[in-house]
Amino acid sequence: MEVNLKLANQAVHFEGSSSSSEVKVHIDGSPEIGGEALGVRPMELVLMALGSCSVLDLISILKKQRQDVQDIQIEISGNRTDVIPKVFTDIHIKFFIKGNQISLEKAEKAAELAVKKYCSVHDMLASGGVEITYEIILS
Repeated sequence: MEVNLKLANQAVHFEGSSSSSEVKVHIDGSPEIGGEALGVRPMELVLMALGSCSVLDLISILKKQRQDVQDIQIEISGNRTDVIPKVFTDIHIKFFIKGNQISLEKAEKAAELAVKKYCSVHDMLASGGVEITYEIILS
């Protein structure tokens, strides 16, 4: 796996790319270091990585369980230390699942597997001491 970052302006806006995709990701720093709100901040990308890693497996597991999922939204919040490096101390994921007659029991089991068993981002963060919790909200 390889990714590349290319400076996109004269400030701290970068364009990220991957050898496996033509999609570009825009990354920018905080205003304190010259960021101009032209991209996602690096620690936000960490939360997005955890959420996307988890939800891809969650969707797959729910489909195998024959759950009729119409939509999934994810909200991820993280708390960080006040000292540098400002690492995450805890992260909470909310999975909002919309569908026809979704079983809460099956969705919770699927989330347990997706987050704690299959998500490598979870394992990297948790091994560093980050407490990761999650919940399922059906609609």
